[in-house]
Parts: sequence; C-alpha cells; structure tokens
Amino acid sequence: MPVFDLSVTSLREFNSMLHSLAVGANDTAFEVVNPRGHHAVAVGIDTPVTVDIRGSVGYYCAGMNDGGTVIVHGSAGPGVAENMMSGTVVIEGDASQYAGATGQGGLLVIKGNAASRCGISMKGIDIVVHGNIGHMSAFMGQSGHMVVLGDAGDALGDSLYEAKLFVRGSVKSLGSDCIEKEMRPEHIEKLAELLEKAGVRGVRPDEFKRYGSARKLYNFNIDNADAY
Repeated sequence: MPVFDLSVTSLREFNSMLHSLAVGANDTAFEVVNPRGHHAVAVGIDTPVTVDIRGSVGYYCAGMNDGGTVIVHGSAGPGVAENMMSGTVVIEGDASQYAGATGQGGLLVIKGNAASRCGISMKGIDIVVHGNIGHMSAFMGQSGHMVVLGDAGDALGDSLYEAKLFVRGSVKSLGSDCIEKEMRPEHIEKLAELLEKAGVRGVRPDEFKRYGSARKLYNFNIDNADAY
C-alpha cells in the first residue's frame, strides 16, 4: 500500500495523484500519515479507491467524494464529506459543523459526535452518527436518511423536505415543520440496513423515533400534486 507522508509530500501533489488515477489502476488503497490538520485532504475522488488517513484533518476532507472510501482515524473539521456523490466516508472521532452538507449520495459515518448543522440541505446522502448532533441539523434536508444514536440539539429538521430522520436519544427541540412520525415496517427495515452498513451492533431499530416534514411550508400540497 503506497504511503504518503504529508510532512514531506505536498497536499496538492497527493490530491493530484488521486485525481489522475484511471479506473482499473493497480494501486487502489493508500495511506496518509502526518495529516497535521490539513484542509481539503482527499477531495474530489472519482474512482473506487480507499484512503486511510492516520490522524485528524481540517476543513472539507473528502469533499465531493464520488465512489471512494475515506477513513479518518481521528477527528474532522468543518464540512467533511460536503457534496458527496457516492462512496463511503468514516470519521473515527468527532466531526465539526455542517458534516455531510448538500450530500447527494453515499454513506457518511461519524463514530463520535457531530457539531451543529450536520447534514444541512442533504440531497440523498445517508448519515449515521454514533454520538450526538448539534443544533440546526438536517436544516432543509431534501432527501436521504440521518440516523443518530445519541441526542439531537435544538431545531432538528428545520424547514425539512423529504429527508427521513431517526433519533435514538432525546431531541432538544424540533425545527419549523418537523414532526415526529410513525415508524412503519419499511422504516424499520431501512434503519436496520443503515445500522448494519455503519457497523452498529447491539442496537435495535425499534429503539428509534422517526421525524419528518409536516409538509406545511410547501408552496403546494404534495398529496394533491397530480391535480396541478
């Protein structure tokens, strides 16, 4: 496995190498040591490679990931996995604010806590947080799933569209137009799938509550969409 030491190799050189990889390249797994809180580590991956980062990173790690697997063996600064398209990003520690923002696909797993605005404007990404999340998380979430094993802060799901939120712990307050909803069999099935993919063991899907949009802020009533 090629090893890149960011105390020796420049971050630009490392990211450029990842961007130049062709599908079917021999090297598909890379290790990064001494990340030293660098910003924008492993951004823009568009091939199915695996990057293990041995330490904590700064802003926007693994942003725009499309098919890669990025594992941060430490904590991540603001904007980790922002605008992710597909693939998997795993943070072994904590994540700062707006983790997974605008993500359109893929899976983001945060094994510690996530700060405020986790998953804002999510557009299809799945986010699983083993710990707690901060205030205004899933703000304007459009689609995808957010799973929180711990507690959620103020204004969860404010101005939510069709993203589905599952919280095992307490919710300090719900945002505008976000309400608790029934956990139907299809939600239990999907939640069980997400917990398994995120490596969560010993937790049952029926321990969670589901939250979603009351659909009162829409410009039209979605139930009557065929009539427009």
